[in-house]
Amino acid sequence: MARIEGTYGWLLLLLLAVVYPFVAGNSYHLTVMTMAFILAIATLGLNLITGCTGQFNLAHAGFMAIGAYTVGILTVDYGVPFWIAFLLSGVVSAVIGLLIGVLCLRLKGHYFSIFTLCVGYIIFLFIEKSDSITHGTVGIMGIPAPPGIGSFDFDTPMSMYYLALAFLVVGVWLMRRLVASIIGRSFTAVRNSDALAEALGINLMRTKILSFVLSVFYAGFAGGLYAGHVRFLGPDMAYVTHTFDMVMFMLIGGIGTVLGPVLGALIVPWITQYLQFLQDYRMVVFGPLLILLLIFVPDGIVGTYRKRRARKLAAQAAAKNRQSSQVGVKEAQNHA
Repeated sequence: MARIEGTYGWLLLLLLAVVYPFVAGNSYHLTVMTMAFILAIATLGLNLITGCTGQFNLAHAGFMAIGAYTVGILTVDYGVPFWIAFLLSGVVSAVIGLLIGVLCLRLKGHYFSIFTLCVGYIIFLFIEKSDSITHGTVGIMGIPAPPGIGSFDFDTPMSMYYLALAFLVVGVWLMRRLVASIIGRSFTAVRNSDALAEALGINLMRTKILSFVLSVFYAGFAGGLYAGHVRFLGPDMAYVTHTFDMVMFMLIGGIGTVLGPVLGALIVPWITQYLQFLQDYRMVVFGPLLILLLIFVPDGIVGTYRKRRARKLAAQAAAKNRQSSQVGVKEAQNHA
């Protein structure tokens, strides 16, 4: 029943997303939502390594930048077709993630986080200083938009919106299957306890590396899609602050769930948009709101809903058991 309800919930969200362009006020709203979809894909990847496996990766924005710059460099400097460069964006991020994961995943806890923070800063410095490769602080301009597929073109805000939505749907579908699989359960076992996971016969290093590679694979593809959407890249996108934005999406939506990061990535950008009238002071307002949310809703929107639903079902089951016990006692008394 829970799985059917979950499917209906996802279908309802998909229906709302499909209808949204027809009720949006203007193309700016579509652009904001398209960016939210792209960030949701990247946040799904971060949630896999952080929420499901328990490893806090602070270099996630750097890997998203690697995917974006892969598309930018290949298309602008070498004339590679966009879709080939886009496919390579996830592959390049995954390969670099594999090399870095072999080193950093030997560390645990805050040591791992500090190491990845340094990795993210190194990625930023490489992008900023490597003028001959990444164009340095000037950035990469003139990235081509995703070319059309058949009769579908992606040269308008609405078409780009649906393209990002399609990739998000595929990303969510794959992530749900992954989390529900034996591999996903091994990730959860590692998050709960390294010792318990080893006792169950799980290879810790191999499991952590697989989770890390899949995580940055999502980030790379999100970066490639970002490059085709924005069509301009600068070193700033590798800042660790963008990783913290994605962490905020997870915390608000519900870390360790699939729906939570998606909801967070869709909700937070709109809140910041509506606080734009405060200009430089909007984060002064948004910061305390986030703190209050973490105090009173620490499990996020989805996590809180799940806990309340679990308590309600447990209370109903307990009431049903009490009722059955009372009926049994009465029948026994009648027979006596």
